[in-house]
Amino acid sequence: MGGDDQATVSDNAERHRFELTVAGDVAGFAEYRDRGNRRAFTHTVVDDAYEGQGLGSTLVRFVLDDARTRGLAVLPFCPFVRSFIEHHPDEYVDLVPEAERAKFGLAATA
Repeated sequence: MGGDDQATVSDNAERHRFELTVAGDVAGFAEYRDRGNRRAFTHTVVDDAYEGQGLGSTLVRFVLDDARTRGLAVLPFCPFVRSFIEHHPDEYVDLVPEAERAKFGLAATA
């Protein structure tokens, strides 16, 4: 399996989640809830069969980039999304409202 080259991410708004598909099969998803201009990510799953291929990162990078494009603030209640932001602060910590960062264990960037 080729990993990212076969992976696509799409917003299944009816189910309040972004779905990661590989060769037509749902390999993972990131659930969210929108309140005004804030998007809370609540749960992210990548099927065990697809672990270790970087697909979770592909999924989270997509959903965070989508939130930025839509002008939404991000509340990373999901530990996987929070950890991704923590490991890529220069790219994504600004999406989390400054007043909320401490609650998620995220430091403000200098």
